[in-house]
Amino acid sequence: MNHIANLRKSYERAELNESASAADPMQQFDQWLKEAMASEVPEPNAMTLATVSSDLRPSTRVVLIKGYDARGIVWFTNYASRKGQQLAGNPFAALQFHWVELERVVRIEGRVEKVSDAESDDYFNSRPLDSRIGAWASPQSQVIDGRGVLVANAAKYGAQFLLQPPRPPHWGGYRLVPDQWEFWQGRKSRLHDRLRYRQDTATAWVRERLAP
Repeated sequence: MNHIANLRKSYERAELNESASAADPMQQFDQWLKEAMASEVPEPNAMTLATVSSDLRPSTRVVLIKGYDARGIVWFTNYASRKGQQLAGNPFAALQFHWVELERVVRIEGRVEKVSDAESDDYFNSRPLDSRIGAWASPQSQVIDGRGVLVANAAKYGAQFLLQPPRPPHWGGYRLVPDQWEFWQGRKSRLHDRLRYRQDTATAWVRERLAP
């Protein structure tokens, strides 16, 4: 017998209310992310990225946030990957952070754009050498015959570039420009706190409570 349906958890760590939350969602996100990092939860920078293909099939994967500011949320990847191809055809996506230990979820939706070449170059050059070679070695999302392909490619590009691999033309950053945020705080008796921020104008956000 499957007992998954009987799993239960009571959420009682914190609360989220309108008066104590920031008027700007990026400020609220900054606070929660820093609290997740300070709490040493596993992979506080991991986020689920959801994209939709041209045939309207959604797909998700976990990526790592590498920057954020008033412009949006940034991550880096292979532009020729499945997610890159989907974003080329449909430049809208959703992100989700789930900090289980803090009983918190952040959901972010918006339009995605590529970051500048300078931003991609700066981050690429800050990566460990193995990671820079790996960006050349992996034809991300493509079918390969085995792990030996990756090992051989890494050896090939390592010998070619030595200690100075340039950023591949197919690799760089994306920025999700949010037009909607949701902050979820688990509460007792499943009466969770959900605050949504939606963009009313280019500079203003409407903050509203959603029923759980």
